[in-house]
Amino acid sequence: MILQHFFAQSSTISISGVHFPYAAISALGIGFLGAVSIGSVAWYNSRRPLGWEDKERPGIVPEIES
Repeated sequence: MILQHFFAQSSTISISGVHFPYAAISALGIGFLGAVSIGSVAWYNSRRPLGWEDKERPGIVPEIES
């Protein structure tokens, strides 16, 4: 019932009535930034890859005890 109403309503929207999906784009942007942030912290706290063994940890990355 709800899906029928949604599809019936979406098929009657004219081109001038279509709006930009700000909520979806902002959710994707915030999710991407969160994933990059969490991934960076995990990467810096993991074992160093070849060539990065002697590099210092950035000050903004928290130390995580295992």
